[in-house]
Order: sequence, then C-alpha cells, then structure tokens
Amino acid sequence: MNVKSFSTKKLINPSGQILLIALSCILTLGAIAVDYNFISIERFGLLLFPLLSCTLISALLGMVVIPILTRLKTGQIVQEDGPQAHLKKAGTPTMGGIFFVPVGIILSLLWVNFDRFSTRSPELIAVCLITLGYGFIGWIDDWQVLRRKSNKGISPPMKLTLQAAFGIFFALWLWWQESAAVTNIRLPGEISLSLGWLFLPLAIFVLTAESNATNLTDGVDGLAAGTGAIAFLGLGAILGFDCPDLAIFCTCISGSCLGFLVHNRNPAVVFMGDTGSLALGGALAAVGLSSGNLWALFIISGVFFIESLSVIAQVVYFKATKGVDGKGKRLFKMAPIHHHFELSGWSETQVVGVFYLANALLVAIAYLFH
Repeated sequence: MNVKSFSTKKLINPSGQILLIALSCILTLGAIAVDYNFISIERFGLLLFPLLSCTLISALLGMVVIPILTRLKTGQIVQEDGPQAHLKKAGTPTMGGIFFVPVGIILSLLWVNFDRFSTRSPELIAVCLITLGYGFIGWIDDWQVLRRKSNKGISPPMKLTLQAAFGIFFALWLWWQESAAVTNIRLPGEISLSLGWLFLPLAIFVLTAESNATNLTDGVDGLAAGTGAIAFLGLGAILGFDCPDLAIFCTCISGSCLGFLVHNRNPAVVFMGDTGSLALGGALAAVGLSSGNLWALFIISGVFFIESLSVIAQVVYFKATKGVDGKGKRLFKMAPIHHHFELSGWSETQVVGVFYLANALLVAIAYLFH
C-alpha cells in the first residue's frame, strides 16, 4: 500500500529529474522514428545525431560556464509581487542563453556539412544571425537588470523597437532574396495565400510576437527550455524533406535546449534569461518565415501564444473593470497563466509536466496535418 501510494504521488507530482528523463526519452525516440520511418533509411540520423550531440555538448559546457556566471554575480533578481515560492530563487545565475544558444548555432553550421542532401544556404545563415540578434537584445536587457540590481531591464518601448528593427532587416532580406516563395503562405487543405507586400508587416509581427511569447514562458524552472526543445524538434521534423538545413538547425537548437535543461530543471541552478528566451523565439519565427511554414509554427507555438494571450487578457480585463478608485478586477490570479496555476495550488513540476504534454500534442497535430 505504501509503495503504491508513493508511486502514485510521484506520478502526479513528478520531480524535475523525472521530467528531464521522460522528455529526453520522448525526444530521442521521436527523432529516431522520424529519421527511420518518415525521412529515409539513407538519411537516418538527420535529426537524431544533431540532437544527441548538441544535448551532450550543451550539458557539459554548462558545467563550465555556470560556475563562471556565479563568480560574476549574475544572480537573478526576483519580483517580490510574484509567487512567494519564487523568492528562494533569488541569486540563481541567469543569462544562461550565452552558452546553450551558440552551441545550437555553431553545431548546426557544422552538421550541414555531414549531410550530403543539405547545404549551408543563405536562409540558414540568416536564421543564425537573427537568432544571435534577438539573443543580443536579451543580453542587453539581462545586463541592465544586473547592473541596476532590479527586475527592470531596458524599457519595454526600447525592447520592442530593437525587436522590430531586427525584424525589419530580416523581413526585407527575405523579400529581396525570394519574395515569390515566402509571400505565399501555405494553409491547411492545400490552400496557398499570396500576401505580396503584406508579408513585410506580418513577418515583423511574427518575429516580435514569437520572441515575446517565449520570453513570457520563461517563468518556471524548465518550462521554456523544455517546451522550446519540443517545439524545435517538431518544426525540424516537419522541415526534414523540404529544408534539411533548417531542419538540422531546429534539431540542434532542440538539443541545446535539452542540454541546458540538465541544469535548468527543477530545482534550477541556472536560468536562461532574456538572452536565451528571446533568441529561441526569434529562431522559431525566423525558421517559420524562411520555410513558409507559418501555419505549422502557429500550432507548434500554441503554448507560447497562450502564455502571451493570458497577459494581454489580464491587462485588458483589469482596465475594463477599473473603477473610480483606480482598482480593477483580475481575470487570473496572476499572469502569465503558468503563475495562475501555481497560485491555484499546482507545484512547479506539475505545471511544467502538463505544459510539456500540451506542447507535444500540438507538435503531433502540426506534424500529422502537414
């Protein structure tokens, strides 16, 4: 009886280590299945080998970099008005994106040389650059937080301006490079929507929205890293045939997220910071735009968008119900929505586990309907 109760409790409220092991097994088996059954036997390893190598290198590099971040006093500044359980996280090193994002980028540029069906295309180089660009915006924000010793980095208008600026450059480059291909958006049912010049504002919006959505998701140990690993591998599986170089890039970023999760799982010893979360969002958006798979990106990014929409809904509802005393009502106990679940009595690992399952389901739907 005791053994059974203990097992049930562990299943309902898993540890961060159990979630890491389960996610690693699922992603590895998923990469094997896609490589063997859906791509081709002669290209076996297109997803699996980049995934495993990036996971290993990112995890090992973290063992070197995290102590350095600790010595540099890059401790996280925690919001006092957030969940009280998060106050104990104060001082945990942040800015972890500086080591796991470059791992995915560098190894993706190397791995394309080992696949005879892939080339180091201009699109791959551009996606790598925009990923670094959004990571740089995040690094500036993280640095300002540490310098000021508060949870306020660069101002929201400044951050949005920088995101839009990088988005404009990337959108214009795509337009100039292959306007006919990228402006035709593929929708379900073999429907193709030709946007023409409207592609430019859409691309800027997608880059800005996606990067902010992943940034909002990074609020619980292992949440952004794990959902990011799932989303990138799913997008890589979808791109396996049409854009093998971008598929390798996605798989490498997935692996680097998984390697980072070794250190970021609950209880986390490092956070990715805006350096990591903005880079991940920018990378997802850039791949979706470059490959013309915005619809698949939308489905795969469902968890990120729900997080973002919960913040928007919270603000709108608060302002709509604001009385003469200046106080309004809250739609959720706290936004983003993962904090609402925490304040409703869920443990961090329960929130993370459910979000992993939801994201995996969305990836499966996107893959099956692609």
